[in-house]
Amino acid sequence: MNVLEERILKDGIVKEGNVLKVDSFLNHQMDIDLFDEMGKEFKRRFADKPINKILTIEASGIGIACIVARQFKVPVVFAKKSQSINLEGEMYVAEVESFTHKCQNNVIVAQKFLSDRDHVLIIDDFLANGCALQGLIQIVQSAGATVEGIGIAIEKGFQSGGRSIRNLGFQLESLAIVDKMNAETGEIKFREQ
Repeated sequence: MNVLEERILKDGIVKEGNVLKVDSFLNHQMDIDLFDEMGKEFKRRFADKPINKILTIEASGIGIACIVARQFKVPVVFAKKSQSINLEGEMYVAEVESFTHKCQNNVIVAQKFLSDRDHVLIIDDFLANGCALQGLIQIVQSAGATVEGIGIAIEKGFQSGGRSIRNLGFQLESLAIVDKMNAETGEIKFREQ
């Protein structure tokens, strides 16, 4: 997606450890006009799917997922990273490893929000090693629901996550795929799509 790639080149910062910092427009401060364009593009790419729920993971995916949900006119469910007193009833739980935070989390979705009648589009801001996505896929499958597709804002194409998810047979659509980053020069190279 040209507009997202342009914004990454303009405002993204490459840090040591294969970290792409996009907090000025994507996952701390959010550019809603950009999100609107991303939502329209996800709607175009998944227009033929019978999507009735959007699923994401706490916290950075929520903003994008809400805009995408507005395009599809469906609710958003987000997997929580911690148990709270507000969570009640039976839960779907999956363990995921966070690339950014370098820790393991149990992600939780209340069973009342996902069922075997649901056709789910999974949305997230980043795809690196694919652990978060695999956890969300596991939750959808535990519910007996169908993963209709996966939409990612930025995929790190030089890491294994995208390849492993595609090898599972899912339609994975990333709006920007970064093939190379250099922390010393700040250079970012995108994959042709």
